[in-house]
Amino acid sequence: QVQLVESGGGTVQAGGSLRLSCLVPGATYSSGCLGWVRQAPGKEREGISIIYTGTGHTDYTDSVKGRFTISYDNAKNTLYLQMNSLKPEDTAMYTCAADRIGACLDVGSPYDFTRWGQGAQVTVSS
Repeated sequence: QVQLVESGGGTVQAGGSLRLSCLVPGATYSSGCLGWVRQAPGKEREGISIIYTGTGHTDYTDSVKGRFTISYDNAKNTLYLQMNSLKPEDTAMYTCAADRIGACLDVGSPYDFTRWGQGAQVTVSS
């Protein structure tokens, strides 16, 4: 199955911003559940955000609310994660995901997707 293609990531100072992009191959993803997860060294994978492209419904984990914004450009088949006011604790490998198993109502489990990006490292220095 065709996987997702990520771009973006990198190193930024605390307080800075980064944007991650994720190309979702195949037919226009006009009605489905996409999301972002992250995993820091020695920590469990964490769900960050989801978006239901049919209605634009989004949800975020508490630690990123007000700082991160998830969006989907239907014309470009591309999922984005805009990250502002970054903190050292945001340092992790970020992975995009598609085809949520179950309802797309909240962030939920970080494992309930069937397609994954290759991951992008985000490092925030203090």
